[in-house]
Amino acid sequence: MPSLTDRTVAALSIPEGKREAWLSDAVVKGLRLRATPGSKTFFVCWTDRATGERRREKLGAWGSITIEQARDAARIVMGRIAAGADPAAERAARAAEAARRKAEAARAASEAAFTLDALLTDWQALHLCNRRPRYAAEATRAMRAAFKAHLATPAAALDHAAVLRVVDGFTKAGKPTTAGLILRYGSACYGWAVKRRRLAHNPFAGLPKPDHKAERDRVLTDAEIGEVWRAAGTLPAPYGPAVKLLLLTLARRDEVNGMTWGEIAPDLSAWTQPPRRTKNGEAHVVHLAAPARALLRDRLGIAPDAPLPALPPSDALVFGVLHGGALRPIGGHNWVKRELDKAIAKERATRGAEPMQPWVLHDFRRTGVTWLAGAGFPPHVADRLLNHTQGAINGVARIYQRNQFLPERAAALDAWAAHVLAMGEGAPMPAVVVPLERRRART
Repeated sequence: MPSLTDRTVAALSIPEGKREAWLSDAVVKGLRLRATPGSKTFFVCWTDRATGERRREKLGAWGSITIEQARDAARIVMGRIAAGADPAAERAARAAEAARRKAEAARAASEAAFTLDALLTDWQALHLCNRRPRYAAEATRAMRAAFKAHLATPAAALDHAAVLRVVDGFTKAGKPTTAGLILRYGSACYGWAVKRRRLAHNPFAGLPKPDHKAERDRVLTDAEIGEVWRAAGTLPAPYGPAVKLLLLTLARRDEVNGMTWGEIAPDLSAWTQPPRRTKNGEAHVVHLAAPARALLRDRLGIAPDAPLPALPPSDALVFGVLHGGALRPIGGHNWVKRELDKAIAKERATRGAEPMQPWVLHDFRRTGVTWLAGAGFPPHVADRLLNHTQGAINGVARIYQRNQFLPERAAALDAWAAHVLAMGEGAPMPAVVVPLERRRART
């Protein structure tokens, strides 16, 4: 067995019909050179004492390392083997650790890219697409508004403490209902991601609900109805007219803000809300009383006694706001409410009256049906008017009772609109509308 020299290594060739050739070193036992087409590589070879299997460890290519360097490396490996080490097992362990680190880095990169904003986008596109559009839009809007500071951070980084800070902030601000909604939306969103194995945990799970719930029993007095009507008259279009129509129809804020001309009857007598825009997913017909029709005429720029032209395109918003070159539904609801409150406070100040008690736009619905009950209209008419799925007629009775009470609902909204104008503008009440309290006083 000759010693490996640069000359013998250079002269080593592969015999005809063979794929490789080997040359052993006489100086260091176990050092061998392997020649293949295009390369010559040093290896250290040995026999595993436990299994009797032949093993080898690659040291490097001739030219990249010298023969003496290969001998030094071979001596180290053989010494470690004599001490009980297993280079092959160590190599496999190193490869496994490298693969683990690579997978961990890929997972970390994936988590970093999967931000809260990306999660909300996927939730809306893949899951909420099967829910009512109004719910889908509101759930994602509320989450983005509540966790605005976290949208660009990984969704997995949101923890219980961060969620509690946001939820408690709403509760301390006197908005426990909003706090509860954020908890429900967040739990549903993260729960969906956990089920899809996209996230490991749900930071909303197990958190306590707000300790108290705001009582929704505010009913505006007749004087307050008038103040709100007059305050709405101080707001520019389309904000003021939208508030007035909201009060006249007792509809929901987003239903009025999203109203299109295609939902309005050609004679402006009725407004048909499509199922996709109602809370219960059912089409809902809203009678438009004379004051409501007057508001729509004003939006069209038509005099009260002028004939009606063809209405604008069906998808055009009645109360749209120009934004980015296109009409968008009214936003800035907080600004609208602040402007109304300022106008009311200014009017009260001139009379030396106390500030108005806190109220919200949604109180219009409760105020309207409360007045209608006092005026003698039955509860089932109010239920249908508000498009409630539960009310005076529910359970089995609701299955069989399909009467929509459209004439009764029209009469109710006509009476309510007359009352609003009487309070807001001092218009006389029609003689046919007599509040129930007066009827009782006469008997």
